[in-house]
Amino acid sequence: MQRRVLRLVAVGTAVGLGLAGLPASAQASAAPSARVWVTTIDRAELMHERAAVPFTTNASNGVTIAVDPSRTYQSMDGFGASITDSSASVLYRLSPQQRAEAMRALFDPERGAGVSFLRQPIGASDFTAEAVHYTFDDMPPGQTDYTLSHFSIEHDRAQVLPLLREAKRLNPQLKVMATPWSPPAWMKTSDSLASGELKDDPKVYAAYAVYLTRFVLAYTAAGVPVDYLTVQNEPQNRDAGGGPVMGLNTTQASKVIEILGPLLRILSPRTKILGYDHNWQTHPNDIKNTPPGQDPEADYPYKMLSTPASRWLAGTAYHCYYGDPSAMTALHDAFPDKGIWFTECSGSHGANDTPAQYFTDTLKWHARTITVGTTRNWAKSAVTWNIALDSTGGPHLGGCGTCTGLVTVQPDGSWTTNAEYYTIGHLSRFVKPGAVRIASSSFGNPAWNGEVTDVAFRNPDGSTVLVAHNENDAPRTFTVAVGGHSFDYTLPGGSLATFTWPRSKVLDDGLRLLSLAGATATSSVGADAGLAADEDASTRWSSGAAQEPGQYLQVDLGSARTFRRVAIDSGASVGDYARGWQLSTSSDGTTWRVIASGTGAGQLSNVDVAATRARYLRITSTASAGNWWSIADIRLYS
Repeated sequence: MQRRVLRLVAVGTAVGLGLAGLPASAQASAAPSARVWVTTIDRAELMHERAAVPFTTNASNGVTIAVDPSRTYQSMDGFGASITDSSASVLYRLSPQQRAEAMRALFDPERGAGVSFLRQPIGASDFTAEAVHYTFDDMPPGQTDYTLSHFSIEHDRAQVLPLLREAKRLNPQLKVMATPWSPPAWMKTSDSLASGELKDDPKVYAAYAVYLTRFVLAYTAAGVPVDYLTVQNEPQNRDAGGGPVMGLNTTQASKVIEILGPLLRILSPRTKILGYDHNWQTHPNDIKNTPPGQDPEADYPYKMLSTPASRWLAGTAYHCYYGDPSAMTALHDAFPDKGIWFTECSGSHGANDTPAQYFTDTLKWHARTITVGTTRNWAKSAVTWNIALDSTGGPHLGGCGTCTGLVTVQPDGSWTTNAEYYTIGHLSRFVKPGAVRIASSSFGNPAWNGEVTDVAFRNPDGSTVLVAHNENDAPRTFTVAVGGHSFDYTLPGGSLATFTWPRSKVLDDGLRLLSLAGATATSSVGADAGLAADEDASTRWSSGAAQEPGQYLQVDLGSARTFRRVAIDSGASVGDYARGWQLSTSSDGTTWRVIASGTGAGQLSNVDVAATRARYLRITSTASAGNWWSIADIRLYS
């Protein structure tokens, strides 16, 4: 009986993959199909699964996203939002059945969005349903509690903690980060949660470190272990529009962390500290509101990671409200051994925008900036802000009046999904905790250039996930290539898609992508030759003139490298490929040897050669054409 059941399972699987009737050897060598889910800006498709598309060996002449699992980047922790006090309050307005359905839609990794990361306020944020802001050790004005004898998380036991426990039940891989908007007022120079700084007093530094540790231990005892902790939300923001806030410079932050780090190592070793939790770039208002005589610390994360307290830090966290995601890559390059998390970016809308308009605008901006932009720039997480709000964007006490959540609880007791549900869901449902980002050529960018932008991951089970966003309002057709196989796909304007396919030996051609770090380039025509060797397909070198024989682009690899394939990728500049080309190498930049030549047929030319070792590589045009000649990416494979 057992053999028969196993055989039926195997046959059923083969039928599902379209392999029934093929001999076993053919089934083993058949290329897989990619499953596809799409969200469109008109809501006609909302993470809707379309027909699968098979990989084939047919050549393509179009724009090609080359996915290469041999090059890996950061591991992923998860994607999600925050169950703020406001979020908990509006979710509890739902009937028990509706609330259970909303939680499944948010956290269930099979039937919902699979939210896998939550950033939780320690005490009140500006999004609180309470009449006043609060912490977990509030005292009457003029009184202190250095022994923390009044510390209690009782406030969160009513609604926040039950929702967190349910979230962890639905998704056991869920990670939790905790962040305070303000310490208790008695620790601050202002005696207020809405202003001031931490008192410069060793007793206060110690009390604050113990306060944060007590929170971690209390939440753990309540069934919600804390994986990450920062010591202050937006430490340079001293004006939160009436919400809780505190300025905390790197000197004071370091003093707290030097006490907090050893405490957590002993009492909660799973809890890692992040040393910055603010924007990609210091906002001008933060500089303006810096107290006289203080350094505004525009280089805050760099200074924080350069202090002795850095030994207690796993890395840093970023928000989206000023600057751009490239700041995270710059920090990674400076401190490659420290992690980077992206932890807040609220959806928002103009005062007169219709729901349809801000769904469209939020989907497009978040897709290119957060879904793809943060993860392509080393973020181990992508997190928005409130997981749920009501139809007025509240309740809130100070702060943002136009923010949106992943879901909206409507006045009639129902709930609806917003754009953020999908910009997060296209990641969280498919990219599992522990996945690793892998190389993929991407042609769009967070600043918007109207092309297709993407990011790819390898899951712990070996499956691959590709998330792609069409920045343009018009449909865009592209090819996805892995090894020697590919498929073509067309995405509607503004849409977001996730492609997944299983581990497959057929898609592994045995080649490994080489790093071009440190490579430089020159050219006989045009400018910015280095853009062809910067490992960024959204930038390009162009000849600046019609193609003519003898034009060339030359790359200095910095040292001799051995390779077996050269990919010459003209990227999204459709038609700007060399009509004829010649590939030459040199060890000294003076004596050249031709190793290949051919006729261009499309945007991507993969030139396979015998194992070749060289320091210099030159690509020369050998034909005439009215088109300019562009190269977005040169890639070498060993």
